[in-house]
Amino acid sequence: KKSEQELKDEEMELFTKYYMEWKGGKTSGNTSYTNIPRFYYRLPAEDEVLLQKLREESRAVFLQRKSRELLDNEELQNLWFLLDKHQTSPMIGEEAMINYENFLKVGEKAGPKCKQFFTAKIFAKLLHNDPYGRISIMQFFNYVMRKVWLHQTRIGLSLYDVAGQGYLRESDLENYILELIPTLPQLDGLEKSFYSFYVCTAVRKFFFFLDPLRTGKIKIQDILACSFLDDLLELRDEELSKESQETNWFSAPSALRVYGQYLNLDKDHNGMLSKEELSRYGTGTLTNIFLDRVFQECLTYDGEMDYKTYLDFVLALENRKEPAALQYVFKLLDIENKGHLNVFSLNYFFRAIQEQMKIHGQEPVSFQDVKDEIFDMVKPKDPYKISLQDLINSSQGDTVTSILIDLNGFWTYENREVLVASDNDNTADVDD
Repeated sequence: KKSEQELKDEEMELFTKYYMEWKGGKTSGNTSYTNIPRFYYRLPAEDEVLLQKLREESRAVFLQRKSRELLDNEELQNLWFLLDKHQTSPMIGEEAMINYENFLKVGEKAGPKCKQFFTAKIFAKLLHNDPYGRISIMQFFNYVMRKVWLHQTRIGLSLYDVAGQGYLRESDLENYILELIPTLPQLDGLEKSFYSFYVCTAVRKFFFFLDPLRTGKIKIQDILACSFLDDLLELRDEELSKESQETNWFSAPSALRVYGQYLNLDKDHNGMLSKEELSRYGTGTLTNIFLDRVFQECLTYDGEMDYKTYLDFVLALENRKEPAALQYVFKLLDIENKGHLNVFSLNYFFRAIQEQMKIHGQEPVSFQDVKDEIFDMVKPKDPYKISLQDLINSSQGDTVTSILIDLNGFWTYENREVLVASDNDNTADVDD
């Protein structure tokens, strides 16, 4: 009698035999699989030190080669000189123009690095309403400069891409911004002790808007495609206006404002915010029910909020027109976690507004009227529930969320006609 192990071995032997026969029969005469190019390359494991080093070195060499392919300052100056020399008359105003024939001549003389810019496609892209079929020299030169800048920045960001897979983790972006600070004259006044808070403030904006699924990483392509990097690098301008600094999230005054607000709210000076401390945010009119939801859904430590979580909160409330901000607030409003807001959830939040109105001696407004106005503003696909996409498509998301979570926001909406009339009167007084 055969043992159990011998039976298993015999079974495996027979299985292997029949499987190989079947496989051989199926694939005979079909060898296309041998021509499929390799598309997957396994990343080295942590213990494969030599392979990791080899990969890092090859990436560094590749990025250096890409960097050498870019136009340097001298080559850009030469390109401008050639464009100016080949401009095509007549001039329209002060704008120097060039036709397609001269455009190709410049392309031949500008050198191999410029070849990619002198194509019919790019010329057509920049061609507008010129009666002589020419393009603006300045527009073309700005186009080249922008492309060179994008490639330089892509290479610069890629140096911080430790994984080498086209995305940056939070720590990678923190290192990039930290090393960028000394090159930005507008941040010269920042004390070094504030650097970590500044970096945290800057990085949160990137991750709040570009990583909505909270994966902990952002594609370098997405960083380049958004305007945040432009805002950050705008701080290279030594003569940046006060107004521009106030509206730029990355400026020193803006970062100090946000951090200063956080310190002012932190009454017990423990470096964290309780629900009671956060309730004084802004005009101090956010409802208790909304604040409860913030502390239920957001990351807290022993029931208190740290600076990073606070930054997400501020970015959401200061940018309520943006889809990422609406997604943040919508998650808080969706108390049943159904992916939509119904009459029950709207009533749940608006009751807190009605209670606050009573406390302030105001006559409460009927929920039925407010509910009808909200559905009229949003015009959802389903007449009984509002999805996040409905809210985004309506362009009224900021107004709807303000009505539901903030007494001051609701009051502003209710008295909008009076406020508009008052603004018009003030404008008329100034004109007089």
